Amino acid sequence: MTQGAAGSEFDVRLKAVAGAIETLLDRLLSPATLAGEIARPPRLLEAIRYSSLGGGKRLRPFLVVETARLFGAEGEGVLRAAAAVEMIHCYSLVHDDLPALDNDDLRRGRPTTHNAYDEATAILVGDSLLTYAFDVTADPLTHADPAIRAELVLALARAAGFGGMIGGQVLDLEAEHAREAHTPEAVIRLQSMKTGALLHYSVVAGAILGKADAKARAALSAYGHALGAAFQVADDILDVEADEAVLGKRAGKDAERNKATLVAALGLEAARLRRDRLAAEAIAALDSLSQGCDASILKEAARFVAARAS
Repeated sequence: MTQGAAGSEFDVRLKAVAGAIETLLDRLLSPATLAGEIARPPRLLEAIRYSSLGGGKRLRPFLVVETARLFGAEGEGVLRAAAAVEMIHCYSLVHDDLPALDNDDLRRGRPTTHNAYDEATAILVGDSLLTYAFDVTADPLTHADPAIRAELVLALARAAGFGGMIGGQVLDLEAEHAREAHTPEAVIRLQSMKTGALLHYSVVAGAILGKADAKARAALSAYGHALGAAFQVADDILDVEADEAVLGKRAGKDAERNKATLVAALGLEAARLRRDRLAAEAIAALDSLSQGCDASILKEAARFVAARAS
């Protein structure tokens, strides 16, 4: 597949996965209770749906779906695993926006959850989505093999926990109060946890669902690490350069809050070069996959991450 054709196909598939995930989340986040549940309080459910539906590119679910697809794994179970990752992502955004953390008023062009509802509800929305993500992942409907489900749960917990995403959030908060200049090494470590870990998991989850062999998993793991790093550098650059209306949230806040970014640590031009180099590394990592694997769409995902405007 040529790069131009792959780019067009990428756009089609990204939209298709986003639509499928939206439909599935709408169903999973319905008022109907599951076995073992007692009730789903209406206001809490409304706030959960507000935080999860109708927005976002759904890149993390896309990576799960497209990686699994390389190995012939498709269908409802793969979409459920992908939706669970998106729940974790949405929960993290709700909590990141809280006054005690980033104190943001806008997310995806509309009021953040704590502004649309209240802080207590926003905290409970995040708690609900985090818990439900593991419920969905562990459910036999996601995969018939309990070993596969257990591997997914363990990998997701490691990516989202205090040694991954949450730990990165703590380092991010600590960096705001640092008196010394942020070193590139410290920023890279922070970003590999706060943002990179969940993006890396999204790729790994597809490999787990597809029962990829050790060589393929190593290549995809390298791809996931480079992609996650490129995504966050692109985010740092967007905070400086992007139009606020396109970005859907307040721009310029990183410098105001002394955020640990690679723009601050390296300068804008060096950050651009690093973003592009990481995207190239992600693409190159896929070249070691077997000849039967057409990874052109995942390569386009790396180019998309580097070139995105929001």
